[in-house]
Amino acid sequence: MSFTRHDAASAPEQSRPIVENTAKGFGFLPAPVALMAESPELLEAFMTGNGLFNKTSLSQMEREVFVLTMAAKVECHYCVAMHSSMLTRSKAEPALIEALRARKPLDDAKLEAMRVFTLAVMEGQGYVEPETMEAFLSAGYTRRNALEVVLGLGVYTISTYANRMTEAPLDEPFKAFEWHSEH
Repeated sequence: MSFTRHDAASAPEQSRPIVENTAKGFGFLPAPVALMAESPELLEAFMTGNGLFNKTSLSQMEREVFVLTMAAKVECHYCVAMHSSMLTRSKAEPALIEALRARKPLDDAKLEAMRVFTLAVMEGQGYVEPETMEAFLSAGYTRRNALEVVLGLGVYTISTYANRMTEAPLDEPFKAFEWHSEH
């Protein structure tokens, strides 16, 4: 099934402001936004949720570790490439990015706690073993941070699932970071 890759002219009226603002912000319209525009509600939910997730008390690096962990787990090729690009631009260590892409443990203990906790929340569908929660808290995170991971899962479930359903093609600016899962 083929989905329409909208632009500002073809997008449903309710999606147009988001499409236009996103294109201005990136300098191009990313395929996921162009494809999600078919459902103004879905697009608005993702963009609003993403804005809220970016306001959490988690650092930008912690949020990026979360996103790459989740994206690799659910095999969203677009999110892995895009967020690898973002981490590279923010001067993250190449070894960190490669470990996240390969689904391997991280050298940084606090970021590794975020990776492990994210996977535990996903695998437990919200339930986390007490010792896993304690390890997360002992690494320097808070109960608020634990709930912020839940917010991130909600937000990024929208984009990762939509990207996979619509088979969002990788845009040129992210092609250097192309990723394929190794089932």
